[in-house]
Amino acid sequence: MRTSNPVMTQTAFETSNYNMSSGEPMTIQGTVNKTFVLLGLLMMTASWVWGKLMTEVSPLMEGFSSEPVGTPQSVMTFMMVGLIGGFIVAIVTAFKKEWAPVTGPVYALLEGLAIGGISAFFEMQYPGIVFQAVGLTFGTLFALLLAYKSGLVRATQKFRAGVFAATGAICLFYVVTFVASLFNVNLFYDMRWGSSPIGIGFSLVVVTIAALNLVLDFDFIEQGAQNGAPKYLEWYGAFGLLVTLVWLYIEILRLLAKLRDRK
Repeated sequence: MRTSNPVMTQTAFETSNYNMSSGEPMTIQGTVNKTFVLLGLLMMTASWVWGKLMTEVSPLMEGFSSEPVGTPQSVMTFMMVGLIGGFIVAIVTAFKKEWAPVTGPVYALLEGLAIGGISAFFEMQYPGIVFQAVGLTFGTLFALLLAYKSGLVRATQKFRAGVFAATGAICLFYVVTFVASLFNVNLFYDMRWGSSPIGIGFSLVVVTIAALNLVLDFDFIEQGAQNGAPKYLEWYGAFGLLVTLVWLYIEILRLLAKLRDRK
């Protein structure tokens, strides 16, 4: 489940470096519409992978004799394709923002493969956890959007710098522990996966940082619209928001699983 992905949204927070075009400018509504498109694409592939695993497992668990549609091995293959492909596409999009109208939907489709498999595996072990995680993810999204629009939370320069530094530190932590795991070295295992107070506290911190990245996404979208940024940045803004939501959702899943293990 090493899918924590605070990728690249941090490069999106400055609009001054973009070449403004004379064409149709970026709008908030346009970005919202494209975000819904990306979410729809992600849910489509996620539901497909979810169905492959849950259709197989549930009848067998309940004693039915129906043939399974897929296997955990095949689902794992789709997950890995989604994780690796999504990561590559995310990096490409970060460096080629003008490609976002194409790479954004591709990323959503690939990430859906990963999310569908991850969600199904969590649901098998902790029934009901996916519904809770989805609700908390979108609840956090709307709560922070309301706080941002009301002025309770502002994306000041210090706020940006603090969230950027914290996100970078978490990303580095996950990269180091992942590389170490390739050599069968479990660094900070209790923090990453354990249900001890340390592990739960770590997950709470990561969830908080992931949630605060939403504020930076809101600020990028608003500033881009106010500055008349190019239209393609609607797709990039939607892509950045989707990346943050995926990261937040996975971290909430991890936190809920740790809390379940404490019971």
